[in-house]
Amino acid sequence: MLRIIDARTGEPTEIRPGLVRVHAHVAGADTSALRVLLVADVLARALELGGTPVVTVADPPTELRARADALGIRPAEPDAPGVGRALHVAPATGPADGVHIEVAPATGPADTDAPPSAVRLALLARPRRQPVDLDTTALTEAGDTLLRWRKAVAAWATHPSRPIPERVRQELRAAWEDDLDVPAVLEVLRCVESAKDIPDGACFETYAYADRLLGLDLTREIGGRA
Repeated sequence: MLRIIDARTGEPTEIRPGLVRVHAHVAGADTSALRVLLVADVLARALELGGTPVVTVADPPTELRARADALGIRPAEPDAPGVGRALHVAPATGPADGVHIEVAPATGPADTDAPPSAVRLALLARPRRQPVDLDTTALTEAGDTLLRWRKAVAAWATHPSRPIPERVRQELRAAWEDDLDVPAVLEVLRCVESAKDIPDGACFETYAYADRLLGLDLTREIGGRA
């Protein structure tokens, strides 16, 4: 069960089964607002993976919506009053109702030449309550990681499928269910990448499963030319 630290109280809150409204509070079209939308998107994915129906609510300006589309952030409803339990994703405390998920600022140019998926990974790689700077180093590292992982996933896909090791599945779920700890999810993938005791087919299934949360299109190179 997903446990989120409520920014208003500092206490963990269990998100029990039942319809949930994830409300992303954004103003303007800067990178901080983009990060809020991304956290809301990943939060909705985590809830859906746990079998919880979700309505995402946001009304971003046109420029921000275009940036969000490029990053694979799914569209949201402009409003859904009274629908489900409210989870508020915001740079600071929001309305009085519901649980508040705090997102620290993000800096970086809106017109970067980095691939959108690298921007998405660079934003996900830092804990959401810590500021992130999308500088050249961060974007290059994210881009290199994506290239390496996509190449590995494409190679693993040529081997017979194998189940995700139960230990690995539990580690992934424990990470994202613990206050949506996406950096811990990425660390599990790094460990799987270098593991010698996990069959290639199981590595593939692990990455494909985790990508349902991450939204990094890790299977994109499958079937491509060597």
